[in-house]
Amino acid sequence: MSMLRRRKASEIEQTSNLGDRKEIESKFDGNEKEKEKEKVKKKKKKWSCINSCCWFIGCICSIWWFLLFLYNAMPASIPQYVTEAITGPLPDPPGVKLQKEGLRAKHPVVFVPGIVTGGLELWEGHQCADGLFRKRLWGGTFGEVYKRPLCWVEHMSLDNETGLDPPGIRVRPVPGLVAADYFAPGYFVWAVLIANLARIGYEEKTMYMASYDWRLSFQNTEVRDQTLSRIKSNIELMVATNGGKKVVVIPHSMGVLYFLHFMKWVESPAPMGGGGGSDWCAKHIKAVMNIGGPFLGAPKAVSGLFSSEARDIAVARAIAPGVLDKDVFGFQTLQHVMRMTRTWDSTMSMIPKGGDTIWGTLDWSPEEGYNCGPKKQRSNDTQVPDHNNTESLDCQVKSVNYGRIISFGKDVAKAHSSKIERIDFRGAVKGNSLANMTCHDVWIEYHDMGWGGIKAVADYKVYTAGSILDLLHFVAPKMMKRGGAQFSYGIADNLDDPKYKHYKYWSNPLETKLPYAPDMEIYSMYGVGIPTERAYVYKLNPAAECCIPFQIDTSAEDENAGSCLKGGVFSVDGDETVPVLSAGFMCAKAWRGKTRFNPSGIRTFIREYDHAPPANLLEGRGTQSGAHVDIMGNFALIEDIIRVAAGATGEELGGDQVYSDIFKWSEKINLQL
Repeated sequence: MSMLRRRKASEIEQTSNLGDRKEIESKFDGNEKEKEKEKVKKKKKKWSCINSCCWFIGCICSIWWFLLFLYNAMPASIPQYVTEAITGPLPDPPGVKLQKEGLRAKHPVVFVPGIVTGGLELWEGHQCADGLFRKRLWGGTFGEVYKRPLCWVEHMSLDNETGLDPPGIRVRPVPGLVAADYFAPGYFVWAVLIANLARIGYEEKTMYMASYDWRLSFQNTEVRDQTLSRIKSNIELMVATNGGKKVVVIPHSMGVLYFLHFMKWVESPAPMGGGGGSDWCAKHIKAVMNIGGPFLGAPKAVSGLFSSEARDIAVARAIAPGVLDKDVFGFQTLQHVMRMTRTWDSTMSMIPKGGDTIWGTLDWSPEEGYNCGPKKQRSNDTQVPDHNNTESLDCQVKSVNYGRIISFGKDVAKAHSSKIERIDFRGAVKGNSLANMTCHDVWIEYHDMGWGGIKAVADYKVYTAGSILDLLHFVAPKMMKRGGAQFSYGIADNLDDPKYKHYKYWSNPLETKLPYAPDMEIYSMYGVGIPTERAYVYKLNPAAECCIPFQIDTSAEDENAGSCLKGGVFSVDGDETVPVLSAGFMCAKAWRGKTRFNPSGIRTFIREYDHAPPANLLEGRGTQSGAHVDIMGNFALIEDIIRVAAGATGEELGGDQVYSDIFKWSEKINLQL
């Protein structure tokens, strides 16, 4: 800069003409300004996208923490005031309402959680799990999933041969009510029901959470942890310390099947059973109030075992193709999930039971003609709607055949069975291993199938409930070998056959009898009005040499407004997880009155809860939800439970409360009773 000024001065001095001097001065001034502008531009270019992202994230976090601080600092009445100002006065919680009516705690209650909702903690592990003794590996904050995911998968997996603990690892269920009150911070499971029961006088000595390791097969929970014996002892203790009042048992989801197994176990002689005798249930149980019970299984379990996905995972794969399949930060998500979950024997308890008789054939299904179009909006009353007045769409899809649980291709899902050319996969020779050094593969059983086995599965085209078992035996032989020793999925011809005394039949309501307890009551309580997975359209994964070779074809859609096919999934009425047919059939028909499955005529009731989503975000998960887990906060369901726990009977609740076509569908099933 100094040299420039000296040059400018010398040139001006050498110029005698005044006009020329001014011209030279303006020229040099312009050059200086241009160079200064260039420097400013260079300085501005130093600001990068990374800076912008950091500032954006910082602003979002600052605003979030500020709002969180305000929310925690304000009086508790303000959020309620804002909610009531928008939605109107909130109804009293069921516990408060029934307390005002004078109801008080009477029968002890037992909660039986379902799959994945109960907490699991570490008692022994490998070196990578140092510092996690008695910390939750499942439930809670799930912090260890993010910190050390591969170590977490290793410790959450069971032995692939025995279905029990791997060497050097012990993961055990969390005891007490805290085992399943919240699945994660802020996400309730049993907490709302517990709080409402406390309103009428219940406390920990009259409430018992029958927590168990939901990964194990039902009989193995007794073999390893003596969980069934603990449930028996605790129920006997609660009855003895509460003046002989029988317990009300409230199982949820897979817990329904687990307690069904328990009722048969407790009356069976030792060593296989609990030795309680044939009258144990009659002496100790007033009612079993099953919530969202997959009595006959759930098609969602099939897609989970077959390709480690359901509708939500399939949608995620469609939005971000390959992200879940490929090696992401050294963690191949779906392959690890498949390897882990296929060691959880409990998942096999939810494979559809009853075969084609219950779930339908290639050209027939009980739910035939179901309308997937929008339903008439209901008011918030408790009256049962008249099905004759429900709206129907002109575009109602009548060709849906839910019996085809898995179809390879949309055209196969809709074609008449006579037009489908199928090549039997059962005798197919599996090809060479798919695994190679370029994929960094996590070993899964598909890697032993080769293209020969994979192509054979796709060439069979379509699978019903009757052929699903053969399919799973073909693609997952180790898993199904263990499952075949623990569970059964058929229909008993003769329930007096001695073979049905084996524990593998006890969780299948079609292969076992209810206990002899004529004074006991059984309820099926579940949500309706939500599209629920019933059948799937599959395709071959183009990257099968590195990934799971089969995936739901999310491009399979029907354009009609009333279509049941969306994103490769055929939907039917249910609670988003369990179809109505599975949740309601036993109480609607197979157990109704005295039948061969219910020899003592235990009274059965169906209580359906029509789904009504929350009106706004301030209502959280809603008080009228029928969703599989959110129903645990449904005020109408909680009120029914509290009334029965306080001494009411099913007739006093009003008997059956039905919104779906469960009775019509049940009548279509030709089952010997």
